[in-house]
Amino acid sequence: NRVKMAGDIGCYTLINDEEADLDMSAQDLRKQLESNKVEDKIDALKVGIQLMLNGEKLPSLLMTVIRYVMPCDDHTVKKLLLIFWEVVPKYGTDGKLLHEMILVCDAYRKDLQHPNEYVKGSTLRFLCKLKEPELLEPLMPSIQECLANRHAYVRRNAVLAIFTIYKNFDHLIPDAPELIQRFLEQEENPSCKRNAFMMLITADQQRALEYLSSCIDAVHTFNEILQLVIVELVNKVCRNEPRQRSRFIRCIYNLLNSESAAVRYDAAGALLTLSSAPTAVTAAAKAYIELVAKEGDNNVKLIVLDRLIGLKSASNERVLQDLIMDLLKILASPDLDVRKKTIGLVMALVVPRNVNEVVLYLKKELARVSSQDNFDKAGEYRQLLVRTLHTLGVQYPEAASTIAPQLMEFLTDDTEDGAASAVDVVLFVREAFERLPDMRSDMMSKLLGTFSEIKAAKVIRAALWVIGEFAETQADIEEAFHAIMSSLGSLPLVDSELQAAAAAEEADGEEEGPKLVTRTRITADGTYATESVYTASGPTQADAPAMRQALLDGDFFVGSTLAAAMTKMALRYSHIPGLEAAVVHKLKARAMFAMASVVHLGNTSIPTTSIAPDARDRIMACLRTVANPTPALEASFLESCHNAFNTMIEAVRTTAANGDKSSSKEVQAQADDLITFRALRGNSEEDANDDDLEMSVSKATGSADSDDKSSKLSKVFQLSGFSDPVYVEAYVNVHQYDILLDVLVVNQTSDTLQNLNLELATLGDLKLTEKPQAHTLGPHDFCNIRANVKVSSTETGIIFGNIVYDVSGAASDRNCVILNDIHIDIMDYITPAYCTDVEFRSMWAEFEWENKVTVRTSITGLREYLAHLQQTTNMKCLTPASALDGDCNFLAANLYARSVFGEDALANLSIELLPDGQLTGHIRIRSKTQGIALSLGDKITLHQKEQA
Repeated sequence: NRVKMAGDIGCYTLINDEEADLDMSAQDLRKQLESNKVEDKIDALKVGIQLMLNGEKLPSLLMTVIRYVMPCDDHTVKKLLLIFWEVVPKYGTDGKLLHEMILVCDAYRKDLQHPNEYVKGSTLRFLCKLKEPELLEPLMPSIQECLANRHAYVRRNAVLAIFTIYKNFDHLIPDAPELIQRFLEQEENPSCKRNAFMMLITADQQRALEYLSSCIDAVHTFNEILQLVIVELVNKVCRNEPRQRSRFIRCIYNLLNSESAAVRYDAAGALLTLSSAPTAVTAAAKAYIELVAKEGDNNVKLIVLDRLIGLKSASNERVLQDLIMDLLKILASPDLDVRKKTIGLVMALVVPRNVNEVVLYLKKELARVSSQDNFDKAGEYRQLLVRTLHTLGVQYPEAASTIAPQLMEFLTDDTEDGAASAVDVVLFVREAFERLPDMRSDMMSKLLGTFSEIKAAKVIRAALWVIGEFAETQADIEEAFHAIMSSLGSLPLVDSELQAAAAAEEADGEEEGPKLVTRTRITADGTYATESVYTASGPTQADAPAMRQALLDGDFFVGSTLAAAMTKMALRYSHIPGLEAAVVHKLKARAMFAMASVVHLGNTSIPTTSIAPDARDRIMACLRTVANPTPALEASFLESCHNAFNTMIEAVRTTAANGDKSSSKEVQAQADDLITFRALRGNSEEDANDDDLEMSVSKATGSADSDDKSSKLSKVFQLSGFSDPVYVEAYVNVHQYDILLDVLVVNQTSDTLQNLNLELATLGDLKLTEKPQAHTLGPHDFCNIRANVKVSSTETGIIFGNIVYDVSGAASDRNCVILNDIHIDIMDYITPAYCTDVEFRSMWAEFEWENKVTVRTSITGLREYLAHLQQTTNMKCLTPASALDGDCNFLAANLYARSVFGEDALANLSIELLPDGQLTGHIRIRSKTQGIALSLGDKITLHQKEQA
């Protein structure tokens, strides 16, 4: 790892040797360096290097190293010597180069002429870090001689050395570009050619273009490392001179067929920069799709998919729509995250002209997954496909006719993962019945044919609602009653269960005695032994039908849904013209008998749980309606229920449409925003970064950071007091997984502070990636120290530490200033997100961590508190606005957010407005991990305390 010091003074190597004895004195170090043992020299060099990195000068070591260590030929010693020469002070107090460095320079020259190529190459790499032109000037002839060395390792590092020296001190080798161009024309080694070409790009771009023009037709035959540099050159040239784009398009097209995935990726990006024509976009998109399909690393797949998603714009959307079938081939990847992102991209590209092809492919994929469910997360993938087909069926009714029949086959899946898919299917079927009236007859026949095989209680309830709502003809109602009665079993329920229990007891009494079975076994020591086992078998009883089993398990919600469905069908049956009264009464009697049987069962001890009062009241109300129907009750069951269902569907559709509209109509940039034109830059800006084009484009599109000065000042933390000898404050910049600390340290004393160290520690899922470098501060001087902290989860973290330093000339111990804590706000990692009601309920049931927060606030409005909670937690309210309308003293809402680490956070707000005007209630927060649930709860509690 490299750390760049303030003011570009030097670039030093970070070294840590826990076994090193840093308490050794300078005299002990000299003795060990003078030892004849190579191991002692190595240990002493390591200690000396670390002491110098910690701020110790150790001037007496220089001659000792020159006399006793430099003559050693051990490779480890030579490697440590290069580090030693890098960190050792080379100038005296008068600012002039030390005389001893002349001897060191002579040693450099000898190493450059050493017969061992490793020593030569390592020395050349070291010279790249040397910043003293007085030492480099005598070495230039030897460095140039290394360009003709027979070893590629030496030549490669010689090019790097010349490149660095020319960049820093061009007067030492003014003809470097011409020298490297000749070298490039004669060189055959790929790595050497790459380094040479890279130098020409930076030092003399025109010579690099001349070389590229001379071999542009053979670029596709080059090694991948050289091809990558060529793509970099093309990008750089076309940013500065857009007129030359046509000159390199053919070259970039050829690189799209490179064997290297990295080259194809960069070439596709370069092609999009060179041209926005549909053919270029198509070629780049195909290259990206091929990379995703063939690359094995899931991280690479996700990165390339992000590029494809970024490629989707108003101008390129038509091109990607033509490639939608190629995108669907990515679903062959086994990773669920890749599949989710692919399906999300495909759904954004579906239009009426390609929806049938997409549906056909997804149906085949669903059939394949259902027959081969032995891979990881097969159930989640099947559920994802079902939801995707559901969405396509809702958005494109013309395709729903081919989707509904196949999806209905999954209603009978009773596995844990299959039950979730079955719930999605039955919800789609419910919507399809309303939106596809022409297919109701076929879908009703298929639903009734599979009803007895449905096992999940949730699916049974939804299927009963669909049957009761849409069974309208005489044949459908009679067939529905037959299917329901078959799934309910023999009636009355209580008597039949008691008879079954009595028959089971008789069977137990007549059970045959146990049978003796003798087996021969081989024991552990190889001998034979006889084993006698008594076996007995009890009577087997057929499983109860699914609906009957649900009632026996205490799920009387199924019973109330059954009663409502039977009531609707009985009322509708009575209005069918031409039916005799006896037939109508018979069907009504069957319905009343089933309802009364369910209520009777609920009042006994046979089921696992007794019937709830609301379920019993609901069933009894249905029973009375069938017995004595009135026009108002009939309108309530046959019209009001259907109207409420239509209203719900329209509300969901409106919510989805508003979401799409808000995302598509989002203002990317204001009309009066400033745009920086690179062609009009001043001379002082010529040395700007070559990547400033991206910054200009990001400003033009509004994607650049728009934080104002006030928001930045809010992230400045004062870590020490104004009366402390050292004043410290830190600017905390949170960037996704990284926290960058820019710490300002001010010496408020008249003394020189030596070996000033910023010592930091973390609490929570935070990790300090590197230890900050030691500094020396003069009187009333200041410096900036940067530290990088990695974040691994959404949890409130704390950064704490202190400043330790020595006072120059003082004999006291090290001084220490304790710093204030920095609390990391989790709101920087949480963003509002959207999920469907089904997904919310599924996650709510799955997540095990819950944090319940009691509402204590001075806010007196229900909706005002909901808005305050959304602002405090960065969560999105999933409850539609229509459900929150009206005047009421109660409010319940669901909220959802997602962290940058992919963690889901769910919240349920239930509050009541008391007569005295105070709010009371609870906020329940659930998540998969403990940290985010606790952190959100603490955030809410903290804001409530601030308001109180």
